[in-house]
Amino acid sequence: MEQPESRGKRRKRKPVKPAAELAAEELQQQDRRRPRRKLRWRWLVNTLAVTFVVVAIAVTAFSLAMYSYYRSTVVASLESKAQTAAGMFRNYTETTYLFTARQFINQFEEKSTIEAQILNGSGRVMISSMMDISGANVDTPDVEDAISSKRVVPYYGPDPSTGDHIVAASAPVVYNNTVVGMVRMVTSLRQVEAQMTRIIAVTSAIGLIILIVMGITASYFIKSVLDPVIRVTETAKRIAAGSYGVQMESHSDDEMGDLVDTINDMSMKIDQAERTQSEFISSVSHELRTPLTAISGWAETLYNGEVRDASDVKKGMGIIVSEAQRLTRMVEELLEFSRMETGRFNLSVEPIDIVAELEDAVYTYREFFRRKNLALDYTECEEELPIISGDPERLRQVFCNLLDNADKHGGSGGRIEVSICREENEETDEVVIRVRDHGPGVPEDELPYIKYKFYKGSSKVRGSGIGLAVCDEIINSHNGALEIGNAPGGGCVATVRLPIGVENV
Repeated sequence: MEQPESRGKRRKRKPVKPAAELAAEELQQQDRRRPRRKLRWRWLVNTLAVTFVVVAIAVTAFSLAMYSYYRSTVVASLESKAQTAAGMFRNYTETTYLFTARQFINQFEEKSTIEAQILNGSGRVMISSMMDISGANVDTPDVEDAISSKRVVPYYGPDPSTGDHIVAASAPVVYNNTVVGMVRMVTSLRQVEAQMTRIIAVTSAIGLIILIVMGITASYFIKSVLDPVIRVTETAKRIAAGSYGVQMESHSDDEMGDLVDTINDMSMKIDQAERTQSEFISSVSHELRTPLTAISGWAETLYNGEVRDASDVKKGMGIIVSEAQRLTRMVEELLEFSRMETGRFNLSVEPIDIVAELEDAVYTYREFFRRKNLALDYTECEEELPIISGDPERLRQVFCNLLDNADKHGGSGGRIEVSICREENEETDEVVIRVRDHGPGVPEDELPYIKYKFYKGSSKVRGSGIGLAVCDEIINSHNGALEIGNAPGGGCVATVRLPIGVENV
């Protein structure tokens, strides 16, 4: 027994969600379960890492180059000063040498930065601008090398007595080809190292600024690249979930803008294909149902013997034959379309007389049109047309299809006109076939789509809607063109253009 509604509230049924929405939710759940790979951060880290390495190498190389430059400059300066001072004592005896050396030391003006040493022939310090080291032995190799080689010898390295980094230059004083003394210039690298520290600090700061600027620039660039990618990905997911026809706004005219335009175009084509397919299935189902119903009804009637009159039997058999032929044509068009879609559309090319192929189609339909009180006017070409290469069966199929369409859509005008001629100018040389009816014509807004597959427009004429698409494919395969338009004065005209003098296939 059913309970009254007052005793308890009925449970509301949850609305059933569309399949596209359910698919979208499933994709979102899968996306949540999938581990996130932060491309943005990986890209940024890689960019900054590369920038850091480049900046570090540049700073290091610059610092080493500057340090080497300063050191070589200091060494060259000391060598020059030592060589000049030693040259002052070459003509002095040992006694006068010492007297002159003291005068030189007393008058030496760079005592604050350079230590000037006067050594005897054994390498012992005799006089120095640093008075506390007089009498000391110099343990650096430049002294012995200068004595043995009798030339200026530089030294770079630690001071044996203090451990400081120094640069020295020893110039021998030669008298009668004997080393009687030596002038040695010494300076500490503390100032150079302090200067280098300042340079390294400045270059490091510049490198850090470059790294920060690169980080900001890379972040902006990565964002400008990945944000559209994210939008494209989300849109692609919606399309994959069944939301056909969705569109994205394009904010750039670069490659990413081209990608967005391509996705939008793909979405529209998928949506159009989906709607076209639905319309085609509905149309074909209806078109197939009608002749099958007629065939089935008359076949059952004749089988059961319900028709006794011979004329009625003949009429019923005629209907069965007519509807069966219509079914055959529809099936052939569908098979032709299937071969086009799967790339199995092949041509049997041979030299053909295009006039003869057209006349065969005209003569085939002339008697058929006469029985329908439909005049068929054929205008021959005034000149003899050359033999062209093509597929005669396919071209005859095009001509017959155009004549059939003229009958279906323009037969109410009572006359169909067919002509063939040659049109030649500076750029083209073509055979032109025209099939014109005197019916209502094609609405102007439907002309751009009339050759689309499955497109029927506002026409109420039964058919699959792929006949013109097949014709267009055949003519394009012959490097020609099929044009559909409205003729002056009313009616529709189909124009076939096939090139002359070039390979047609």
